[in-house]
Amino acid sequence: MKKEYVVGVTGASGICYARRLLEILCRDARVHLIISDVAQEIAHHEGVDLSGFDAMYHEIGAISAEIASGSHRHDGMIIIPCSSKTLAAIASGYADNLITRTADVCLKERRKCILVTREMPLSKIHLTNMLAAHEAGATIMPACPGFYHHPEKIDDLVDMVVARVLDHLGVDHTLTERWSGYDA
Repeated sequence: MKKEYVVGVTGASGICYARRLLEILCRDARVHLIISDVAQEIAHHEGVDLSGFDAMYHEIGAISAEIASGSHRHDGMIIIPCSSKTLAAIASGYADNLITRTADVCLKERRKCILVTREMPLSKIHLTNMLAAHEAGATIMPACPGFYHHPEKIDDLVDMVVARVLDHLGVDHTLTERWSGYDA
């Protein structure tokens, strides 16, 4: 049986992370995709195309979509990138669109909900919201790539972040080499 995931893309820089995740997940999984209006503007500005994936595209305002119900089972949700606004909404239970409603359902149903935050520096408000979302059951994964794999291009940095998301979903991949230690 195919795995099924929900991917939300919100209005923060780093739409390339969403594109790379979709390239991997859409190969073998059923994917529901929700793109906020601001994310669409940022995708255009950053030159990232999120069209053409083998995914079910949902409108941000389609609050009655199947994925907005706890009775619809899936294997997890990833919001990538996750804007500070979306983080705040999720942390406070403010479900005013399909992304925040589906995240709210994931948390109440105890499903995987990964928030790939993309903001810096962080204010006390951001940190408090991250802690609240974490305490509610979300996994907070700031888009902070490592450098131990000796990245040579931006795609290598993107792959590092996406690889960590895939690891948390239990999805096999070969995006980056696994850490095997170093000779100190």
